[in-house]
Parts: sequence; C-alpha cells; structure tokens
Amino acid sequence: MKSIPEASLSCTDKTIPLVGFGTAVYPLQPSQTMRENQSSGRYNSATATLTRLPLVQCAAHHDLVLPALQNSLNSTPGKYEVPIKEEDIVPFDLKSVWEAMEEECKNVGLTKSIGVSNFSCKKLQQLLATANIPPAVNQVEMNPLWQQKKLREFCERNGIHVTAYSPLGAKGTIWGSSQVMECDVLNDIAIAREKTVAQVGPINQI
Repeated sequence: MKSIPEASLSCTDKTIPLVGFGTAVYPLQPSQTMRENQSSGRYNSATATLTRLPLVQCAAHHDLVLPALQNSLNSTPGKYEVPIKEEDIVPFDLKSVWEAMEEECKNVGLTKSIGVSNFSCKKLQQLLATANIPPAVNQVEMNPLWQQKKLREFCERNGIHVTAYSPLGAKGTIWGSSQVMECDVLNDIAIAREKTVAQVGPINQI
C-alpha cells in the first residue's frame, strides 16, 4: 500500500499527512465512529461532530490545559462524555490558554505540535501578537467553491499549515450543502479524467 504523502510544518520539525480521516459525515453511529476513528491511528478530531469533553474543559482556563490533556491521553473512547452540558461551557481566554499549551504541553513533550481550528485572520493576528510558539496548523472548512484565499495567504506568510475539512461541502450536516458534489465544472473534470467528483474534489485542497 502506498504511503500517505506528508507536508512539513514550518514552525516545528514535524510533518502532517496530506490526507486525514474525519467524522463529520460518517455513516456509522457516533459511538462506533469514534471507536473506529481512534483505532485508525490517523484522524482529525476537529472534524468530529461530537466534541470530547476533556478538551473542551481546558479551552478557557490556563491551569486546566495540562490536566485535561493528560486525562485525554489516558482516556479510552468509552470515557468521553457527549453531548456537552451547558454548565460545562465557560468563557474563552485565548492568551492564557495558548501560554499553557506552550509551557505545559509542547515544552514538556506531551504534544508533537499545537494548532488551532476555525481561526480567522483576525483571531490569528491576536494569537501571533503574544505567542512564543506559533500555531503549526489552522484547520478550517475549505472546498473548491470556498477556497479561503485570504486566510490561506495569511497562513502561508506566517508559516501556518492550513488543513481543509469538509472538502466535498459537508453534505448531510446542518451547515453543509450538495453544491460541491453537484458543481458542473467539477463534474466535467471528473468525467474527463474518468473519476468521480469525490475523487477530484479533494485534490483541489492538496
């Protein structure tokens, strides 16, 4: 079997696969999907519709980042609690949380790299203004019809790798549509190359 090509992360000495496994529109039941996803060895947790409670708890408090990450690393999929209760949602303090991720997670070796998801140019500017370690990755929704050019250019200038989730438009989710799969241009390309839209669409993101 051919190996998955990888991209270098400019702010670290690590690499990231150019193709990953997401769970947003997976046909299995949520619990089974998470088990399959965990056992696969390569997954993009930010694409999951079911958020892991331990990681959500650490999102707003500096002193909870390290214990939350340690708990997550030691947990089995069966210990994740979803859905999240309203009382577990707390205000987000980006500066202090990122400092904790730098000091307590990256520097002590609990993570290979640290990154963000769904960050706009404005949010990235705010983060970079105080960060000692820039985010290695910004994972955002992107597809051939929504190419996020401004954000991609900003990330490229600042050495941040962009990972695209929902490259086929996230049909079946509350926010997605079938526009990508029904795009005439993509269908013409697929026919010309004797492929499917599902095969040619993600190539646009690599």
